Amino acid sequence: MSVAALRLIRCQRLSTARPSTAKKVFTWKNFRKVAKVTSAVVLGGCLFITYEVAALGKAVTVDTSVILQEKYKSYIYLRASPSDENENFTAGATHKVRKELHKVARRFLELSSRLLLLSLDERRINVDADPHEVALWVLLKRTQSDSKTIRLQAVQELADNHHWHDYQYQTAAQILDQRTAIGLARTPQVDLRFFRPPPALPLLEDGLPLEDELRQLLASLPQSEVDRCVQYFTSLALRESTQSLAAQRGGLWCFGGNGLPYAQSLTSVPSEKVESFCLQALVQHSKVQSHCDPIVANGGLQLLQRVYQLRRDSLKIQRNIVRIIGNLALNESLHQAIVQSGWVSVLAEMMQSPYVMQASHAARALANLDRETVREKYPDGVYVLHPQTRGNQPIKADVLFIHGILGAAFKTWRQRDRDAQEDGSSNDYSECWPKSWLAADCPSLRVLSVEYDSHLSDWVAKCPVENQRKSLAFRSQELLKKLKMAGIGERPIIWVAHSMGGLLVKKMLQDASADPEMQALLKNTKGILFYSVPHHGTFMAEYSVNVRYLLFPSIEVRELCKDSPALRDLNESFLNIAKEKQIPVLSFSETLPTNIGPMLNVLVVPKQSAAGSVSDIGIGELIEVDVDHLSICKPEKKDSFLYKRSLQFIMESLQNFISH
Repeated sequence: MSVAALRLIRCQRLSTARPSTAKKVFTWKNFRKVAKVTSAVVLGGCLFITYEVAALGKAVTVDTSVILQEKYKSYIYLRASPSDENENFTAGATHKVRKELHKVARRFLELSSRLLLLSLDERRINVDADPHEVALWVLLKRTQSDSKTIRLQAVQELADNHHWHDYQYQTAAQILDQRTAIGLARTPQVDLRFFRPPPALPLLEDGLPLEDELRQLLASLPQSEVDRCVQYFTSLALRESTQSLAAQRGGLWCFGGNGLPYAQSLTSVPSEKVESFCLQALVQHSKVQSHCDPIVANGGLQLLQRVYQLRRDSLKIQRNIVRIIGNLALNESLHQAIVQSGWVSVLAEMMQSPYVMQASHAARALANLDRETVREKYPDGVYVLHPQTRGNQPIKADVLFIHGILGAAFKTWRQRDRDAQEDGSSNDYSECWPKSWLAADCPSLRVLSVEYDSHLSDWVAKCPVENQRKSLAFRSQELLKKLKMAGIGERPIIWVAHSMGGLLVKKMLQDASADPEMQALLKNTKGILFYSVPHHGTFMAEYSVNVRYLLFPSIEVRELCKDSPALRDLNESFLNIAKEKQIPVLSFSETLPTNIGPMLNVLVVPKQSAAGSVSDIGIGELIEVDVDHLSICKPEKKDSFLYKRSLQFIMESLQNFISH
């Protein structure tokens, strides 16, 4: 066995003394009294020695962090104070310690030959070693088993044992392979010491500001397959430049075929805002598969790591960065690069965030990296609210939440603010009730929330070259492709929709009925829950632009006018499908006006629109609730009628598939 394969694991860190005392205290011939080997075990054909530094006086500090970087080398570094004299001493100490440790290693070769003959799957190894030490190596060995069941159990046992010593976590962090590290990151409340910190980042090129590094990355990406709005706003991001970079690049950038004077608009926009703008452009690029390789090849993973660490106080910037990582992770060829650039430790930490949006973005990225237990892939805008970690609970059905135009994947489904917390309890609070309340009441469900671009995104409302992206037909086709990737249609499905999201559900079911490849989705639809959906349009389409935007962008105004022919045809088609497939339907209707600005209170979707012919032909039940349009999908508390009736409908619709 090669001595170079030895990995030295445990060191006890000692304090540092002045150079004048260092040489006097450290005695080489007594090294065997200094370093004591405590155990050895074989893992993957390599001998691992666990040793203790019994005494080095106060001469030097044994720096174990370098072992993380030099894990295949059989020596350690000694670090003293940063004077030249001590640096020479440290170099000499390193050489001599390495020599003596090799002697110790040779004494264990005989022991290693016996260990090689044993099966590490045995519960006990009869060697002179702490059983707790051996247990760690046995579990690490089992993570490499050919049996998937054994691998998964080993990962779970590693995470469940909360009595590992600090040096054992560091040991595991060095040794974990990519598959095991991702598995641990997706284990609930895993100890973050299992993960190596992100590697040191290189210096910025020529001392450029971070925002200019982001612009360089954007400018290096392909111009193809990006819609015109992305091109327009990427050009704007590139236009905002420092004068030095403008001079360096010759004063001109080109993107999308249009030359832009690079220093045309030198502004005093704060760096963080510029970074955020660039990151939004990168999000759009990362959704194009052919752009993902160039992002990585041009140093994007390291640059994003730098921005992430710098902007730890900006939740929005961090979410956009992890959103990009989640998009890149859809490409399995990039998984190794993502792991090697330190993102597993970042995602594991973010998974434990108290903020539902942060945790959900990290959960999506890790699920896309986890090819051991996750078959599905989650495209941009499709989020798993439950389960976000690995677990033993089999998933029996899916519940899919789709928001309206002014909504989003998380904020639409938050708990309604209460004027007074009469019970004073925080246990009833939910930042996203499908993730907390529904997941707790129905743990065998996979709960997903879909997000699609709305006019409130930072650029679409102002894009002068807006395309067809907002038409109902376009959204339907786009979402159907994403949902198929996420495995929607393979299990029983309950659709839950608010406002225009309900129209989108009906359009997707209509499109699925005409597509032979989507018949499973239609067949597995077991119920639909509508919250104030304008099935027949609304008179609000005739109001001013600001009021119309409560429900829809301008491109869909014609579709959503009251008694719109397009909506009438869509509703008739849906009713035929619901009747033929015997799909249960439950609708909630608002009764209170919605406050829209200081001058206007309107009933956005009155009963006659929410019910329409759905109620007339006896399909489903319509329930009026004393809330406004925005609160109709936000239960006040877990024992409120709105939540309890919604839960009842979901459980009744899936009673043949889930256990109570």
